Amino acid sequence: MIEPYGVVGLVPTVHGISYRQDIRRNLDHIEELAAGALWLSSLDIPVKLLVLPEGALQGFGDEAFDVDPQEFAQTCAIRIPGPETERLSKLAKAHGVYVMGQAKALNPDWPGLFFNVGFVIAPDGEIVLRHHKVSALLPCERSVSPHDIFDSWLAKYGRSLQSIWPVADTAIGRLGIMMAMEGNFPENGRGLAFNGAEVVYRASLPSPFTANDVFEISNRARALENNFYVLAPNIGSIYMTEKNTVPIDAGGGRSMIVDYKGRIVGKQGDASGSTYVTGVVDIEALRYHRTHAQVTNWLKDVRSELAQLIYEQPIYPKNLYQDTQPGNHEAYRRRVLDRQVKMLIERGIWRESAYGSKQKIR
Repeated sequence: MIEPYGVVGLVPTVHGISYRQDIRRNLDHIEELAAGALWLSSLDIPVKLLVLPEGALQGFGDEAFDVDPQEFAQTCAIRIPGPETERLSKLAKAHGVYVMGQAKALNPDWPGLFFNVGFVIAPDGEIVLRHHKVSALLPCERSVSPHDIFDSWLAKYGRSLQSIWPVADTAIGRLGIMMAMEGNFPENGRGLAFNGAEVVYRASLPSPFTANDVFEISNRARALENNFYVLAPNIGSIYMTEKNTVPIDAGGGRSMIVDYKGRIVGKQGDASGSTYVTGVVDIEALRYHRTHAQVTNWLKDVRSELAQLIYEQPIYPKNLYQDTQPGNHEAYRRRVLDRQVKMLIERGIWRESAYGSKQKIR
Protein backbone atom coordinates (compact mmCIF):
# COMPACT_ATOMS: atom_id res chain seq x y z
CA MET A 1 0.00 0.00 0.00
CA ILE A 2 1.18 3.52 -0.84
CA GLU A 3 0.08 5.96 1.83
CA PRO A 4 -0.93 9.50 0.79
CA TYR A 5 2.10 11.77 0.55
CA GLY A 6 2.92 15.40 -0.02
CA VAL A 7 4.42 16.81 -3.18
CA VAL A 8 6.25 20.13 -3.39
CA GLY A 9 6.74 21.99 -6.65
CA LEU A 10 9.34 24.73 -6.48
CA VAL A 11 8.81 28.09 -8.19
CA PRO A 12 12.37 29.42 -8.23
CA THR A 13 13.81 32.71 -9.40
CA VAL A 14 16.19 31.85 -12.25
CA HIS A 15 19.35 33.43 -13.64
CA GLY A 16 19.94 32.90 -17.35
CA ILE A 17 23.19 31.19 -18.23
CA SER A 18 25.91 31.65 -20.84
CA TYR A 19 28.04 28.68 -19.78
CA ARG A 20 27.47 25.43 -17.88
CA GLN A 21 29.26 26.72 -14.78
CA ASP A 22 26.57 29.41 -14.45
CA ILE A 23 24.10 26.67 -13.49
CA ARG A 24 25.73 26.51 -10.04
CA ARG A 25 24.04 29.76 -9.03
CA ASN A 26 20.61 28.34 -9.84
CA LEU A 27 21.38 25.10 -8.00
CA ASP A 28 22.39 27.11 -4.91
CA HIS A 29 18.97 28.80 -4.95
CA ILE A 30 17.11 25.52 -5.59
CA GLU A 31 18.80 23.91 -2.57
CA GLU A 32 17.91 26.83 -0.31
CA LEU A 33 14.33 27.04 -1.56
CA ALA A 34 13.85 23.26 -1.28
CA ALA A 35 15.02 23.21 2.33
CA GLY A 36 12.40 25.74 3.40
CA ALA A 37 9.58 24.42 1.23
CA LEU A 38 10.08 20.79 2.27
CA TRP A 39 10.24 21.68 5.96
CA LEU A 40 7.08 23.79 5.89
CA SER A 41 5.12 21.34 3.74
CA SER A 42 6.08 18.37 5.91
CA LEU A 43 4.31 19.99 8.84
CA ASP A 44 1.08 18.78 7.19
CA ILE A 45 1.94 15.38 5.69
CA PRO A 46 5.28 13.71 4.84
CA VAL A 47 6.66 14.94 1.50
CA LYS A 48 8.06 12.29 -0.80
CA LEU A 49 8.31 14.14 -4.12
CA LEU A 50 10.04 17.40 -5.07
CA VAL A 51 9.42 18.88 -8.53
CA LEU A 52 11.48 21.53 -10.33
CA PRO A 53 9.97 23.52 -13.21
CA GLU A 54 11.38 23.48 -16.72
CA GLY A 55 14.07 26.15 -17.01
CA ALA A 56 15.07 25.99 -13.35
CA LEU A 57 18.67 25.05 -14.17
CA GLN A 58 19.43 26.89 -17.42
CA GLY A 59 16.68 29.43 -18.03
CA PHE A 60 15.52 30.00 -21.59
CA GLY A 61 18.28 32.13 -23.12
CA ASP A 62 18.81 29.74 -26.02
CA GLU A 63 15.20 30.25 -27.07
CA ALA A 64 14.83 33.95 -26.28
CA PHE A 65 18.05 34.99 -28.02
CA ASP A 66 17.97 32.47 -30.88
CA VAL A 67 21.33 31.01 -29.87
CA ASP A 68 22.99 28.82 -32.47
CA PRO A 69 22.06 25.23 -31.48
CA GLN A 70 25.59 23.91 -31.99
CA GLU A 71 27.01 26.69 -29.83
CA PHE A 72 24.49 26.00 -27.08
CA ALA A 73 25.26 22.27 -27.21
CA GLN A 74 28.95 23.01 -26.70
CA THR A 75 28.67 25.64 -23.99
CA CYS A 76 25.44 25.15 -22.03
CA ALA A 77 23.86 21.71 -22.53
CA ILE A 78 24.65 19.27 -19.72
CA ARG A 79 25.19 15.54 -19.49
CA ILE A 80 22.80 13.30 -17.55
CA PRO A 81 24.23 12.01 -15.29
CA GLY A 82 26.71 14.80 -14.68
CA PRO A 83 27.78 17.36 -12.04
CA GLU A 84 24.41 19.11 -12.08
CA THR A 85 22.30 16.00 -11.56
CA GLU A 86 24.83 14.83 -8.97
CA ARG A 87 23.97 17.87 -6.86
CA LEU A 88 20.28 17.09 -7.26
CA SER A 89 20.99 13.49 -6.27
CA LYS A 90 22.57 14.77 -3.05
CA LEU A 91 19.48 16.92 -2.50
CA ALA A 92 17.24 13.86 -2.96
CA LYS A 93 19.32 11.85 -0.50
CA ALA A 94 19.46 14.65 2.07
CA HIS A 95 15.67 15.02 2.19
CA GLY A 96 14.65 11.45 1.36
CA VAL A 97 12.54 12.50 -1.63
CA TYR A 98 12.20 11.76 -5.32
CA VAL A 99 13.21 14.72 -7.50
CA MET A 100 11.68 15.44 -10.92
CA GLY A 101 13.32 18.05 -13.11
CA GLN A 102 14.44 19.09 -16.59
CA ALA A 103 17.51 20.25 -18.49
CA LYS A 104 18.73 20.83 -22.03
CA ALA A 105 21.09 17.90 -22.32
CA LEU A 106 23.43 16.02 -24.64
CA ASN A 107 23.04 12.43 -25.78
CA PRO A 108 26.26 10.56 -26.66
CA ASP A 109 24.50 8.70 -29.49
CA TRP A 110 23.88 11.98 -31.37
CA PRO A 111 26.94 14.24 -31.10
CA GLY A 112 26.39 17.91 -31.85
CA LEU A 113 22.69 17.82 -31.01
CA PHE A 114 20.98 18.54 -27.71
CA PHE A 115 17.65 17.40 -26.32
CA ASN A 116 15.16 18.74 -23.79
CA VAL A 117 15.28 16.02 -21.13
CA GLY A 118 13.04 15.41 -18.14
CA PHE A 119 14.40 13.15 -15.42
CA VAL A 120 13.50 11.49 -12.14
CA ILE A 121 16.00 10.95 -9.31
CA ALA A 122 15.18 8.44 -6.55
CA PRO A 123 15.86 9.06 -2.83
CA ASP A 124 19.01 6.92 -3.11
CA GLY A 125 20.35 9.34 -5.73
CA GLU A 126 19.87 7.09 -8.76
CA ILE A 127 18.38 8.45 -11.99
CA VAL A 128 15.42 6.15 -12.63
CA LEU A 129 13.84 7.85 -15.65
CA ARG A 130 14.84 10.03 -18.59
CA HIS A 131 12.30 11.43 -21.05
CA HIS A 132 13.31 13.25 -24.22
CA LYS A 133 10.75 15.94 -24.97
CA VAL A 134 8.53 15.04 -27.92
CA SER A 135 6.58 18.27 -28.57
CA ALA A 136 8.36 21.61 -28.24
CA LEU A 137 7.38 25.27 -28.23
CA LEU A 138 8.01 24.93 -31.93
CA PRO A 139 8.75 28.50 -33.08
CA CYS A 140 11.39 28.85 -30.33
CA GLU A 141 13.00 25.59 -29.25
CA ARG A 142 15.84 24.15 -31.31
CA SER A 143 16.39 21.13 -29.12
CA VAL A 144 15.83 17.85 -30.95
CA SER A 145 12.83 15.55 -30.46
CA PRO A 146 12.94 11.77 -30.92
CA HIS A 147 10.56 12.39 -33.82
CA ASP A 148 13.21 14.55 -35.51
CA ILE A 149 15.51 11.50 -35.69
CA PHE A 150 12.67 9.01 -35.79
CA ASP A 151 14.27 6.16 -37.74
CA SER A 152 17.53 6.12 -35.81
CA TRP A 153 15.73 6.62 -32.47
CA LEU A 154 13.54 3.55 -33.02
CA ALA A 155 16.52 1.57 -34.28
CA LYS A 156 18.37 2.42 -31.05
CA TYR A 157 15.59 2.23 -28.44
CA GLY A 158 12.81 0.22 -30.09
CA ARG A 159 9.26 0.99 -31.19
CA SER A 160 7.40 1.05 -27.88
CA LEU A 161 5.59 3.35 -25.49
CA GLN A 162 8.54 3.07 -23.10
CA SER A 163 10.85 4.37 -25.82
CA ILE A 164 8.84 7.56 -26.35
CA TRP A 165 6.77 8.03 -23.16
CA PRO A 166 8.78 6.20 -20.48
CA VAL A 167 7.32 5.50 -17.04
CA ALA A 168 9.21 4.57 -13.88
CA ASP A 169 7.53 2.16 -11.45
CA THR A 170 8.56 3.49 -8.02
CA ALA A 171 7.69 3.19 -4.36
CA ILE A 172 5.44 6.28 -4.66
CA GLY A 173 3.64 5.22 -7.85
CA ARG A 174 4.31 5.16 -11.56
CA LEU A 175 5.99 8.41 -12.61
CA GLY A 176 6.00 9.97 -16.09
CA ILE A 177 6.86 13.24 -17.79
CA MET A 178 5.19 15.53 -20.35
CA MET A 179 7.00 18.86 -20.21
CA ALA A 180 5.52 22.23 -21.00
CA MET A 181 4.08 22.29 -24.53
CA GLU A 182 3.80 18.48 -24.52
CA GLY A 183 0.82 18.90 -22.22
CA ASN A 184 -1.10 20.71 -24.97
CA PHE A 185 -1.12 17.59 -27.14
CA PRO A 186 -3.55 14.92 -25.85
CA GLU A 187 -1.42 12.18 -27.45
CA ASN A 188 1.38 12.72 -24.94
CA GLY A 189 -0.93 12.25 -21.97
CA ARG A 190 -2.48 9.18 -23.58
CA GLY A 191 0.92 7.70 -24.36
CA LEU A 192 1.87 8.00 -20.69
CA ALA A 193 -1.52 6.74 -19.49
CA PHE A 194 -1.41 3.62 -21.65
CA ASN A 195 2.10 3.04 -20.35
CA GLY A 196 0.69 3.04 -16.80
CA ALA A 197 1.57 6.54 -15.56
CA GLU A 198 -0.09 7.70 -12.32
CA VAL A 199 1.83 10.88 -11.45
CA VAL A 200 2.95 13.11 -14.31
CA TYR A 201 5.34 16.05 -14.36
CA ARG A 202 4.16 18.97 -16.51
CA ALA A 203 6.19 22.18 -16.22
CA SER A 204 6.59 25.03 -17.25
CA LEU A 205 4.53 27.24 -19.57
CA PRO A 206 5.09 30.97 -20.10
CA SER A 207 2.72 33.87 -20.21
CA PRO A 208 0.55 34.49 -22.23
CA PHE A 209 -0.40 30.78 -22.01
CA THR A 210 -0.83 31.06 -18.24
CA ALA A 211 -2.68 34.38 -18.34
CA ASN A 212 -5.02 33.04 -21.04
CA ASP A 213 -5.82 29.87 -19.05
CA VAL A 214 -4.13 27.50 -21.53
CA PHE A 215 -1.92 26.14 -18.73
CA GLU A 216 -4.79 25.41 -16.34
CA ILE A 217 -7.17 24.06 -18.98
CA SER A 218 -4.60 21.66 -20.44
CA ASN A 219 -3.35 20.53 -17.01
CA ARG A 220 -6.85 19.69 -15.84
CA ALA A 221 -7.89 18.12 -19.14
CA ARG A 222 -4.87 15.78 -19.27
CA ALA A 223 -5.40 14.81 -15.63
CA LEU A 224 -9.14 14.16 -16.04
CA GLU A 225 -9.06 12.26 -19.34
CA ASN A 226 -6.20 10.00 -18.22
CA ASN A 227 -6.98 9.70 -14.49
CA PHE A 228 -3.51 10.69 -13.34
CA TYR A 229 -2.04 13.46 -11.19
CA VAL A 230 -0.47 16.40 -13.01
CA LEU A 231 2.27 18.27 -11.17
CA ALA A 232 2.70 21.69 -12.75
CA PRO A 233 4.98 24.12 -10.93
CA ASN A 234 5.66 27.06 -13.22
CA ILE A 235 8.90 28.96 -13.65
CA GLY A 236 9.43 32.04 -11.49
CA SER A 237 10.96 35.37 -12.43
CA ILE A 238 13.97 35.18 -14.76
CA TYR A 239 17.09 37.34 -15.01
CA MET A 240 17.57 36.83 -18.74
CA THR A 241 21.33 37.55 -18.68
CA GLU A 242 24.07 38.18 -16.14
CA LYS A 243 23.75 41.93 -16.85
CA ASN A 244 20.06 42.22 -16.01
CA THR A 245 19.25 43.93 -12.70
CA VAL A 246 15.49 43.38 -12.86
CA PRO A 247 13.92 39.94 -13.48
CA ILE A 248 11.10 39.28 -15.93
CA ASP A 249 7.99 37.42 -14.78
CA ALA A 250 8.04 35.20 -17.85
CA GLY A 251 5.88 32.45 -16.40
CA GLY A 252 2.99 34.40 -14.98
CA GLY A 253 2.59 32.18 -11.92
CA ARG A 254 -0.41 29.82 -11.60
CA SER A 255 1.54 26.79 -10.45
CA MET A 256 -0.77 23.92 -9.58
CA ILE A 257 -1.22 20.30 -8.65
CA VAL A 258 -4.19 18.52 -10.24
CA ASP A 259 -5.64 15.20 -9.13
CA TYR A 260 -6.86 12.25 -11.18
CA LYS A 261 -10.37 13.74 -11.52
CA GLY A 262 -9.09 17.05 -12.88
CA ARG A 263 -9.51 18.90 -9.58
CA ILE A 264 -6.91 21.41 -8.43
CA VAL A 265 -5.59 20.22 -5.06
CA GLY A 266 -2.76 22.75 -4.76
CA LYS A 267 -2.38 26.21 -6.30
CA GLN A 268 0.02 29.14 -6.07
CA GLY A 269 -1.88 32.03 -7.66
CA ASP A 270 0.20 34.65 -9.44
CA ALA A 271 3.37 34.35 -7.34
CA SER A 272 6.34 35.00 -9.58
CA GLY A 273 9.33 33.43 -7.87
CA SER A 274 11.13 31.98 -4.86
CA THR A 275 8.02 30.20 -3.62
CA TYR A 276 6.39 26.80 -4.01
CA VAL A 277 3.15 24.91 -4.55
CA THR A 278 2.16 21.89 -2.50
CA GLY A 279 -0.56 19.25 -2.44
CA VAL A 280 -1.32 15.63 -1.56
CA VAL A 281 -1.09 12.60 -3.86
CA ASP A 282 -3.25 9.55 -3.02
CA ILE A 283 -2.19 6.70 -5.31
CA GLU A 284 -4.53 4.13 -3.78
CA ALA A 285 -7.56 6.39 -4.35
CA LEU A 286 -6.46 6.84 -7.96
CA ARG A 287 -6.13 3.09 -8.45
CA TYR A 288 -9.51 2.46 -6.84
CA HIS A 289 -11.15 5.00 -9.13
CA ARG A 290 -9.54 3.52 -12.23
CA THR A 291 -10.72 0.02 -11.39
CA HIS A 292 -14.18 0.76 -9.93
CA ALA A 293 -15.69 3.76 -11.73
CA GLN A 294 -18.20 2.92 -14.43
CA VAL A 295 -17.85 6.05 -16.56
CA THR A 296 -14.99 8.41 -15.69
CA ASN A 297 -12.19 5.81 -15.88
CA TRP A 298 -11.97 6.70 -19.55
CA LEU A 299 -9.15 4.49 -20.86
CA LYS A 300 -11.28 1.33 -20.72
CA ASP A 301 -13.61 2.79 -23.37
CA VAL A 302 -11.11 4.05 -25.96
CA ARG A 303 -12.17 2.89 -29.45
CA SER A 304 -8.61 2.39 -30.64
CA GLU A 305 -9.47 1.01 -34.09
CA LEU A 306 -11.48 4.15 -34.86
CA ALA A 307 -8.90 6.47 -33.32
CA GLN A 308 -6.25 5.12 -35.66
CA LEU A 309 -8.09 6.72 -38.59
CA ILE A 310 -7.21 10.16 -37.20
CA TYR A 311 -3.48 9.55 -37.60
CA GLU A 312 -3.26 7.60 -40.84
CA GLN A 313 -1.97 10.58 -42.81
CA PRO A 314 1.38 11.98 -41.60
CA ILE A 315 1.27 15.58 -40.37
CA TYR A 316 4.46 16.89 -38.76
CA PRO A 317 7.53 15.73 -40.76
CA LYS A 318 9.60 13.01 -39.11
CA ASN A 319 13.41 12.73 -39.38
CA LEU A 320 13.70 16.51 -39.67
CA TYR A 321 17.23 16.47 -38.23
CA GLN A 322 18.26 12.98 -39.26
CA ASP A 323 20.85 14.38 -41.69
CA THR A 324 20.92 18.09 -40.91
CA GLN A 325 21.38 20.40 -37.95
CA PRO A 326 18.62 22.60 -36.46
CA GLY A 327 18.66 26.17 -37.73
CA ASN A 328 17.57 29.50 -36.32
CA HIS A 329 14.00 30.63 -35.65
CA GLU A 330 13.37 32.27 -39.02
CA ALA A 331 14.72 29.32 -41.01
CA TYR A 332 12.44 27.01 -39.04
CA ARG A 333 9.40 29.17 -39.76
CA ARG A 334 10.11 29.10 -43.48
CA ARG A 335 11.07 25.45 -43.68
CA VAL A 336 8.46 23.91 -41.40
CA LEU A 337 5.76 26.14 -39.93
CA ASP A 338 4.65 27.81 -43.15
CA ARG A 339 4.61 24.45 -44.95
CA GLN A 340 2.52 22.87 -42.21
CA VAL A 341 -0.15 25.54 -42.47
CA LYS A 342 -0.17 25.26 -46.27
CA MET A 343 -0.48 21.47 -46.07
CA LEU A 344 -3.52 21.61 -43.77
CA ILE A 345 -5.20 24.13 -46.06
CA GLU A 346 -4.46 22.02 -49.14
CA ARG A 347 -5.92 18.93 -47.45
CA GLY A 348 -9.13 20.81 -46.80
CA ILE A 349 -8.74 20.50 -43.03
CA TRP A 350 -8.31 24.26 -42.52
CA ARG A 351 -9.71 27.16 -44.51
CA GLU A 352 -7.93 30.46 -45.00
CA SER A 353 -9.30 33.42 -43.08
CA ALA A 354 -10.82 36.46 -44.73
CA TYR A 355 -8.31 38.44 -42.70
CA GLY A 356 -5.63 37.35 -45.15
CA SER A 357 -2.84 34.82 -45.44
CA LYS A 358 -0.27 34.20 -42.73
CA GLN A 359 2.36 35.96 -44.83
CA LYS A 360 0.19 39.06 -45.30
CA ILE A 361 -0.50 39.28 -41.57
CA ARG A 362 3.22 39.53 -40.96
